[in-house]
Amino acid sequence: MISTSDFKNGTNILVDGEPYQIAWFQNHKPGKGGAVMRVKLRHLKKGGIIERTFKSGEKFKALTITRQKKRFLYKESNNFNFMDMDTYEQITVHPELLGKMVNFLKENLEVEAIYLENELIGIDLPVIIEMTIAEAEHGIKGDSVSNTTKTAKLETGADIHVPLFIKEGDRIKVDTRTGEYVERA
Repeated sequence: MISTSDFKNGTNILVDGEPYQIAWFQNHKPGKGGAVMRVKLRHLKKGGIIERTFKSGEKFKALTITRQKKRFLYKESNNFNFMDMDTYEQITVHPELLGKMVNFLKENLEVEAIYLENELIGIDLPVIIEMTIAEAEHGIKGDSVSNTTKTAKLETGADIHVPLFIKEGDRIKVDTRTGEYVERA
Protein backbone atom coordinates (compact mmCIF):
# COMPACT_ATOMS: atom_id res chain seq x y z
CA MET A 1 0.00 0.00 0.00
CA ILE A 2 1.16 3.51 -0.84
CA SER A 3 0.29 6.50 1.30
CA THR A 4 -0.21 10.01 -0.08
CA SER A 5 3.08 10.95 1.58
CA ASP A 6 4.83 8.41 -0.71
CA PHE A 7 3.48 9.92 -3.95
CA LYS A 8 6.02 10.53 -6.72
CA ASN A 9 5.52 11.39 -10.38
CA GLY A 10 5.23 8.15 -12.33
CA THR A 11 3.93 6.07 -9.40
CA ASN A 12 1.20 3.64 -10.47
CA ILE A 13 -1.78 3.25 -8.13
CA LEU A 14 -5.30 1.84 -8.09
CA VAL A 15 -8.00 4.51 -7.53
CA ASP A 16 -11.67 3.46 -7.38
CA GLY A 17 -10.77 0.14 -9.01
CA GLU A 18 -9.05 1.80 -12.00
CA PRO A 19 -5.30 1.89 -12.78
CA TYR A 20 -3.69 5.34 -12.81
CA GLN A 21 -0.23 6.86 -12.99
CA ILE A 22 0.55 10.01 -11.01
CA ALA A 23 1.36 12.75 -13.51
CA TRP A 24 1.58 15.62 -10.99
CA PHE A 25 0.94 16.14 -7.30
CA GLN A 26 0.99 18.95 -4.76
CA ASN A 27 0.66 18.87 -0.99
CA HIS A 28 -1.81 21.56 0.09
CA LYS A 29 -2.32 22.72 3.67
CA PRO A 30 -5.32 25.00 3.94
CA GLY A 31 -5.53 27.36 6.90
CA LYS A 32 -8.34 25.34 8.39
CA GLY A 33 -8.51 21.55 8.51
CA GLY A 34 -6.07 18.81 7.57
CA ALA A 35 -3.61 18.69 4.72
CA VAL A 36 -4.72 17.36 1.35
CA MET A 37 -2.89 16.10 -1.71
CA ARG A 38 -3.93 17.50 -5.09
CA VAL A 39 -3.13 15.01 -7.83
CA LYS A 40 -3.36 14.73 -11.62
CA LEU A 41 -3.79 11.10 -12.61
CA ARG A 42 -3.30 9.55 -16.06
CA HIS A 43 -5.49 6.51 -16.73
CA LEU A 44 -3.18 3.67 -17.74
CA LYS A 45 -5.63 2.00 -20.13
CA LYS A 46 -7.61 4.92 -21.57
CA GLY A 47 -4.93 7.62 -21.40
CA GLY A 48 -7.19 10.39 -20.06
CA ILE A 49 -6.12 12.70 -17.23
CA ILE A 50 -8.26 13.51 -14.20
CA GLU A 51 -7.69 15.73 -11.18
CA ARG A 52 -8.42 14.42 -7.70
CA THR A 53 -7.88 15.56 -4.12
CA PHE A 54 -7.03 13.05 -1.40
CA LYS A 55 -6.82 13.45 2.36
CA SER A 56 -3.34 13.24 3.78
CA GLY A 57 -2.55 9.68 4.84
CA GLU A 58 -4.96 7.90 2.46
CA LYS A 59 -3.60 4.60 1.21
CA PHE A 60 -3.71 3.08 -2.28
CA LYS A 61 -2.71 -0.23 -3.80
CA ALA A 62 0.56 -0.03 -5.75
CA LEU A 63 0.49 -1.44 -9.28
CA THR A 64 3.31 -3.22 -11.07
CA ILE A 65 4.08 -2.16 -14.63
CA THR A 66 6.47 -4.29 -16.67
CA ARG A 67 7.87 -3.76 -20.15
CA GLN A 68 8.90 -6.44 -22.60
CA LYS A 69 10.62 -6.11 -25.95
CA LYS A 70 8.49 -7.33 -28.84
CA ARG A 71 8.90 -7.37 -32.61
CA PHE A 72 6.00 -6.58 -34.93
CA LEU A 73 5.62 -9.50 -37.32
CA TYR A 74 2.55 -8.98 -39.49
CA LYS A 75 -1.05 -7.85 -39.71
CA GLU A 76 -3.60 -10.61 -40.11
CA SER A 77 -7.15 -9.56 -41.04
CA ASN A 78 -7.80 -6.92 -38.37
CA ASN A 79 -5.25 -8.03 -35.74
CA PHE A 80 -1.57 -7.31 -35.27
CA ASN A 81 0.90 -10.05 -34.36
CA PHE A 82 3.99 -9.48 -32.24
CA MET A 83 6.76 -11.82 -31.12
CA ASP A 84 8.48 -11.76 -27.72
CA MET A 85 12.20 -11.16 -28.29
CA ASP A 86 13.24 -13.51 -25.46
CA THR A 87 10.81 -16.43 -25.60
CA TYR A 88 9.76 -16.18 -29.29
CA GLU A 89 6.15 -16.47 -28.12
CA GLN A 90 3.64 -14.69 -30.36
CA ILE A 91 0.79 -12.48 -29.19
CA THR A 92 -2.13 -11.00 -31.11
CA VAL A 93 -3.13 -7.39 -30.41
CA HIS A 94 -6.41 -5.76 -31.40
CA PRO A 95 -6.18 -2.39 -33.21
CA GLU A 96 -8.19 -0.62 -30.47
CA LEU A 97 -5.25 -1.12 -28.11
CA LEU A 98 -2.82 0.40 -30.60
CA GLY A 99 -4.80 3.47 -31.65
CA LYS A 100 -2.94 5.73 -34.10
CA MET A 101 0.22 3.64 -33.72
CA VAL A 102 -1.06 1.29 -36.43
CA ASN A 103 0.00 3.96 -38.95
CA PHE A 104 3.66 3.38 -38.08
CA LEU A 105 3.84 -0.40 -37.64
CA LYS A 106 6.04 -2.02 -40.23
CA GLU A 107 7.43 -5.53 -40.28
CA ASN A 108 10.32 -6.28 -37.89
CA LEU A 109 9.86 -3.03 -35.94
CA GLU A 110 11.00 -3.44 -32.33
CA VAL A 111 8.51 -2.11 -29.77
CA GLU A 112 7.92 -2.31 -26.03
CA ALA A 113 4.81 -4.04 -24.73
CA ILE A 114 3.48 -2.56 -21.48
CA TYR A 115 1.92 -4.97 -19.00
CA LEU A 116 -0.13 -4.07 -15.94
CA GLU A 117 -0.28 -6.99 -13.52
CA ASN A 118 0.40 -9.39 -16.46
CA GLU A 119 -2.31 -7.81 -18.68
CA LEU A 120 -1.22 -6.10 -21.90
CA ILE A 121 -2.34 -2.47 -21.73
CA GLY A 122 -0.32 -0.86 -24.50
CA ILE A 123 2.53 -0.79 -26.95
CA ASP A 124 5.27 1.86 -27.04
CA LEU A 125 6.88 2.58 -30.39
CA PRO A 126 10.35 4.07 -30.77
CA VAL A 127 10.06 7.88 -30.77
CA ILE A 128 11.71 8.23 -34.19
CA ILE A 129 11.37 5.61 -36.91
CA GLU A 130 12.55 5.46 -40.51
CA MET A 131 9.88 5.03 -43.17
CA THR A 132 9.82 4.97 -46.97
CA ILE A 133 7.62 7.30 -49.00
CA ALA A 134 5.32 5.12 -51.13
CA GLU A 135 3.51 7.93 -52.95
CA ALA A 136 4.15 11.66 -53.13
CA GLU A 137 2.69 14.51 -55.12
CA HIS A 138 5.13 16.51 -57.20
CA GLY A 139 6.22 19.77 -55.62
CA ILE A 140 6.06 22.94 -57.67
CA LYS A 141 9.46 24.46 -58.29
CA GLY A 142 9.76 27.90 -56.76
CA ASP A 143 7.52 27.12 -53.79
CA SER A 144 10.54 26.38 -51.63
CA VAL A 145 10.85 29.93 -50.27
CA SER A 146 7.97 29.50 -47.87
CA ASN A 147 7.65 26.60 -45.47
CA THR A 148 5.07 24.72 -47.51
CA THR A 149 4.34 21.03 -47.32
CA LYS A 150 2.61 18.41 -49.40
CA THR A 151 0.85 15.18 -48.52
CA ALA A 152 2.71 11.92 -49.00
CA LYS A 153 1.80 8.31 -48.28
CA LEU A 154 4.10 6.16 -46.15
CA GLU A 155 4.88 2.50 -46.82
CA THR A 156 2.27 1.61 -44.17
CA GLY A 157 -0.44 3.56 -46.00
CA ALA A 158 -0.54 6.48 -43.55
CA ASP A 159 -0.64 10.05 -44.87
CA ILE A 160 1.96 12.55 -43.66
CA HIS A 161 2.86 16.15 -44.47
CA VAL A 162 6.39 16.47 -45.86
CA PRO A 163 8.45 19.27 -47.42
CA LEU A 164 8.16 19.78 -51.18
CA PHE A 165 11.59 18.29 -51.95
CA ILE A 166 10.61 14.82 -50.67
CA LYS A 167 9.79 12.41 -53.48
CA GLU A 168 8.58 8.85 -53.87
CA GLY A 169 11.09 6.28 -52.62
CA ASP A 170 12.83 8.67 -50.19
CA ARG A 171 13.58 7.45 -46.66
CA ILE A 172 12.44 9.84 -43.94
CA LYS A 173 12.36 9.95 -40.15
CA VAL A 174 8.94 10.28 -38.50
CA ASP A 175 8.10 11.22 -34.91
CA THR A 176 5.64 8.53 -33.79
CA ARG A 177 4.23 10.67 -30.96
CA THR A 178 3.01 13.42 -33.29
CA GLY A 179 3.04 11.67 -36.67
CA GLU A 180 5.14 14.47 -38.15
CA TYR A 181 8.06 14.49 -40.55
CA VAL A 182 11.40 15.06 -38.79
CA GLU A 183 14.10 14.85 -41.47
CA ARG A 184 15.49 12.77 -44.29
CA ALA A 185 16.99 9.48 -43.22
